[in-house]
Amino acid sequence: MSVVLGLDIGTTSTVGILIRLPDRAVATASRPVTLSSPHPGWAEEDPGQWWSNVGEIARELIGHVRPEDLRAIGVAGMLPAVVLLDEQGDLLRPSIQQSDGRCGAEVVALKRELDEKDFLKRAGNGINQQLVAPKLRWLAAHEPEVFRRIATVFGSYDYVNWKLTGIRAVEQNWALEAGFTDLANHAIADDLVALAGIARAVLPPRSVAHHVLGRVTAAAAKETGLPEGVPVVGGAADLIASALGAGVVTRGDVLLKFGGSVDVLIATDRAAPDPRLYLDYHLVPGLYMPNGCMATGGSGLNWFVDTFGGGRTHRALDVLAGRIPAGSEGAAILPYFLGEKTPIHDPEARGAFTGLTLAHGIGHLWRALLEAYAYAIRHHIEVLNEIGHPTERYLASDGGAASDVWMQIAADVLQTPIRRLSGHPGSCLGAAWTAAIGAGLTQDWMGVTRFVSTGALVLPNAANAEVYREGYARFRDLYRRLAS
Repeated sequence: MSVVLGLDIGTTSTVGILIRLPDRAVATASRPVTLSSPHPGWAEEDPGQWWSNVGEIARELIGHVRPEDLRAIGVAGMLPAVVLLDEQGDLLRPSIQQSDGRCGAEVVALKRELDEKDFLKRAGNGINQQLVAPKLRWLAAHEPEVFRRIATVFGSYDYVNWKLTGIRAVEQNWALEAGFTDLANHAIADDLVALAGIARAVLPPRSVAHHVLGRVTAAAAKETGLPEGVPVVGGAADLIASALGAGVVTRGDVLLKFGGSVDVLIATDRAAPDPRLYLDYHLVPGLYMPNGCMATGGSGLNWFVDTFGGGRTHRALDVLAGRIPAGSEGAAILPYFLGEKTPIHDPEARGAFTGLTLAHGIGHLWRALLEAYAYAIRHHIEVLNEIGHPTERYLASDGGAASDVWMQIAADVLQTPIRRLSGHPGSCLGAAWTAAIGAGLTQDWMGVTRFVSTGALVLPNAANAEVYREGYARFRDLYRRLAS
């Protein structure tokens, strides 16, 4: 029987799943990841921790099967995190995460140099903090010794793939969101790479998600316990892998991904670049996946719990929030703790707590934070509709979808039913299925949905529609008032 390993290099945890084709999840395992913010707006992690986690997870999971049954490995991860190696293959510094907001001045400078409309049309994504060029320009200005020693630039799952196979490559969606891909021919363009101030040779060749990249080396086998020689595919952006696992391949299907960040994704057969959103390739060849990705989500909730929770868990705070009426009795929050990515693209944005009185308690603040992320989702849906993407069926996945309170708030703010997915382990499943496709174990992209069942349908409460309509208007206005 064919067994496949899927790994997800996530912002808050590294997750692995072992699946047995055609439809059995054998086991899952996870390890936490430390997100560091040493200065306001910064977001960094240690890629060495990712690799250490992979080794622990692989050894745990491989014990559930015969090692010789493992037929392929797929790795997903957040993007476009920036990982830097020197000529010896040593890490030069912690990764600069996709949510990092340090490069605001470099984004402004790039906008002065380029025609934004031309860049958007050509590269598929707008000029914003998500691009890799501004991050590398920041390094050149502030960490010149590090910048001078850069021999390789790639992403989170590219780094793990290199550790597994010894082959350096950048997966297609990392290259696209990094701003290095020409949509006309889907190739990395030398002049776009030059905007980052690096030599073309520093950026590895482009790989395709489901194509076999290489095989597990003897050194990687020793470090991880994985069998030597197992094929490893090019990998996948975490949010796109999660959407595949959710079965989002039909026009009008929307995935709300409540992970370390909150993502909003939709499948389409046409590229319609818009500066407010990101454009990615769908894992299914020929399709695209326009999407929004907030700088925070679960990471913002975790920060709140650690800072203000007083030892309470997320669930305990949900109980308190469930007793508070819609609108949090006037308490409101802007959840821009790391600046914000889509749809406002403002690395200088900051979190704000407003409307507080002595009558408010911790439950009000927790509910206001959940409502803030729901308002931000509504903003994304408005943008998708404006550019011609219908949003008809809503699915919710990842850890935050387990919160009854949060899902009801989201349904009430959007005034639309939201279908929870049951048993969706996240991006690791999409990574595993992509590997199964690449290794020739199956040709059915939709076969991945056998592992995920639809859960409860959360229906909107019409009685809360007006409260949340007004709350959303205040949410949008508050940012405009504070932007300066």
